Amino acid sequence: MEKQTLWLAIGFAGQMVFTGRFLLQWLYSEYQKRSLIPVGFWYLSLVGSALLLAYALYRQDPVFILGQSFGFIVYLRNLQLIARQRERRD
Repeated sequence: MEKQTLWLAIGFAGQMVFTGRFLLQWLYSEYQKRSLIPVGFWYLSLVGSALLLAYALYRQDPVFILGQSFGFIVYLRNLQLIARQRERRD
């Protein structure tokens, strides 16, 4: 596989994972009959953001790099807060 094709595949994979989080959130909220954000949403956000950040770095796109970097930090922080909340309950 050629380098350009590989990075294009990484970019599309990141976008698919990132879009999957919205699908997960929507279906979960419909199932619960109220607006909720499941933990899986944050994991998909983190993975999708990491893949898209790698693609943005490869493309050397400063706007895309900044946007994905900020999102990555927010998603990671949400997972940390969820982990702390679970520790307190146990």
